Amino acid sequence: MASTKKAVLGPLVGAVDQGTSSTRFLVFNSKTAELLSHHQVEIKQEFPREGWVEQDPREILQSVYECIEKTCEKLGQLNIDISNIKAIGVSNQRETTVVWDKLTGEPLYNAVVWLDLRTQSTVENLSKRIPGNNNFVKSKTGLPLSTYFSAVKLRWLLDNVRKVQKAVEENRALFGTIDSWLIWSLTGGVSGGVHCTDVTNASRTMLFNIHSLEWDKELCEFFGIPMEILPNVRSSSEIYGLMKISHSLKAGALEGVPISGCLGDQSAALVGQMCFQDGQAKNTYGTGCFLLCNTGRKCVFSEHGLLTTVAYKLGRDKPVYYALEGSVAIAGAVIRWLRDNLGIIKTSEEIEKLAKEVGTSYGCYFVPAFSGLYAPYWEPSARGIICGLTQFTNKCHIAFAALEAVCFQTREILDAMNRDCGIPLSHLQVDGGMTSNKILMQLQADILYIPVVKPSMPETTALGAAMAAGAAEGVGVWSLEPEDLSAVTMERFEPQINAEESEIRYSTWKKAVMKSVGWVTTQSPESGDPSIFCSLPLGFFIVSSMVMLIGARYISGIP
Repeated sequence: MASTKKAVLGPLVGAVDQGTSSTRFLVFNSKTAELLSHHQVEIKQEFPREGWVEQDPREILQSVYECIEKTCEKLGQLNIDISNIKAIGVSNQRETTVVWDKLTGEPLYNAVVWLDLRTQSTVENLSKRIPGNNNFVKSKTGLPLSTYFSAVKLRWLLDNVRKVQKAVEENRALFGTIDSWLIWSLTGGVSGGVHCTDVTNASRTMLFNIHSLEWDKELCEFFGIPMEILPNVRSSSEIYGLMKISHSLKAGALEGVPISGCLGDQSAALVGQMCFQDGQAKNTYGTGCFLLCNTGRKCVFSEHGLLTTVAYKLGRDKPVYYALEGSVAIAGAVIRWLRDNLGIIKTSEEIEKLAKEVGTSYGCYFVPAFSGLYAPYWEPSARGIICGLTQFTNKCHIAFAALEAVCFQTREILDAMNRDCGIPLSHLQVDGGMTSNKILMQLQADILYIPVVKPSMPETTALGAAMAAGAAEGVGVWSLEPEDLSAVTMERFEPQINAEESEIRYSTWKKAVMKSVGWVTTQSPESGDPSIFCSLPLGFFIVSSMVMLIGARYISGIP
């Protein structure tokens, strides 16, 4: 029986999905795209100072080993032969910055996470050096100068961490985003590890020219980054190197398997949702929220606060595709904050139960601008607020308002996308961990006033990485030809409120957003050290219940 099952399955492809909140390893059938098994490990986030967000690169690497080992064990229990795994893809949280010693393999500092705000004063100082009539940073990278991207994080490490400075001086330092750290480690590390990244991750560093697809000398000089520490840039689908992890007996069974796919997590989700045509878009609900629209082989520059980014390049000789992106910093992270900081829920899943008890926020609005506001505002001075509170408000209303906040933020970036593209989306394809929350999905349809469409298999980020790996030249077990792509079953959520009510709720949200702006400046007298952005206490400010008067008129009709 076991041999029959193995024969039916055919070639398998694994995917490492290393996100901000957790690491997963998933194994797919390359012929049917069926998910066969997976394992997940939550990752710690460290907040050493206000506005700082770090992770331990060693813990991240160890979590990858653990997930691979546990998934291999599970496959064994299912009588599936892991020697059928023919390739492995990597998908990762983008922008998060690691510098390590190539001789010892040890990180020289914690990973500085994409959400981290310590570089705000660096950003302000650099912005003064960009001519008003020639924003060469944005024209070359598609990105606004922001704390979000890797170049300023790397600049901070070079300025402030002696171990990093010394390693650079002695030619021992390597820089990379999480994909580079993982691929280097998994392909041998100090014993011949491959130091590379792909075009999608490179495009988020602010050092990469998205037109020439190369590290840009002018940008590196502007940020003061030595080019010799940068990884080699490759396509998103080619063999980078072979797995060398024999220290772990079970995971060691994957020794020699090619790592042949690499995509930043949002690009991976775009591929996994099969958005290969110009104008196709997807929204991923993870730690943050990211709406990407494929713009084909042309760079489209936004007039409304969106980013221009590399979508994918699926092969060395294949064309590059671009995307417009709306980036929201805090989505699933607000649920984790309610759990870990306020303690009003014990597990992330409880948020749906609390929200369901009341079915409304009762005029309470939550703007979770913990890391300032990203798209479409790019406003670093914003901080989180909850407003519209009364004595009637309880934790259920706050839970509901937190879910609404994710949906309102998506509405803002969708509106910007529609204005840039000129053709409004008729429906929204969604994925990510939060999409299992049915209340959230229904709220999203109501607030956008278009249908929300969710694949029955929500692991599209890992699927995209697996597709890129399996399709690579020299692997060839996954066809990306349109006629060969598996049909996906979808769940559909239709709007259930009238358009007028949807607009009233959205306009009240926008008032709340305006109240969140301007809380913090880098020169705030409370900061002590002007180089630390977000130095005030956590901006959880309770504003007057002005929105109650507006909210009371329509709240009874909320489903």
